[in-house]
Amino acid sequence: MPPISRGFHGRRREPAAQAARIPPGQYLTRDFPVLSAGPTPHARLADWTFAVRQAGTVRNAWTWAELMALPAEDITVDIHCVTKWSKLDTRWRGVPIDAVLADVGQDVRFVLAVCDGGYTTNLPLADVTGGRAWLAFEYDGGPLPPEHGGPARLLVPHLYFWKSAKWVRGLELLAADEPGFWERYGYHNYGDPWREQRYAGD
Repeated sequence: MPPISRGFHGRRREPAAQAARIPPGQYLTRDFPVLSAGPTPHARLADWTFAVRQAGTVRNAWTWAELMALPAEDITVDIHCVTKWSKLDTRWRGVPIDAVLADVGQDVRFVLAVCDGGYTTNLPLADVTGGRAWLAFEYDGGPLPPEHGGPARLLVPHLYFWKSAKWVRGLELLAADEPGFWERYGYHNYGDPWREQRYAGD
């Protein structure tokens, strides 16, 4: 019989149904880790705006009150961080990006999310439309806390969570792809957790 180290129990096995929802190389957490590239902004709702821009021109813009008047949805999704944690059945409320872009001609193939603090991340337009992404302003039944990107963050749950940009303030419509903050530092340009696209070359 092989020796057993006292106190070592190994990694807890997850039920099969949960394990099937966790991408390769990820582990399940019940916490919600806070990871940021810089200090946490604290925007006043009275000053908050969100804009869709193209080639330097504002195509549409909203105040916080105007955003709250747009149709919103309750969303329950699994999320996956590039640092290898996954969290299942997270509950959000947000405005579909389809609604944000409804009055804007979608004659482009990419968007760049632009955020407080200078953060950006790039996404194909197809990955933020068709019911695949939201402008989230609530988490777990309450206002989205600043440390998790409040007052509003992008929610793109089918990609690694760095693509769900915190403190988002706008979308730039782009004809050609343009790497964002982490993409310029070597993160994968797309970020599919099921294909383990963590870094350039994966």
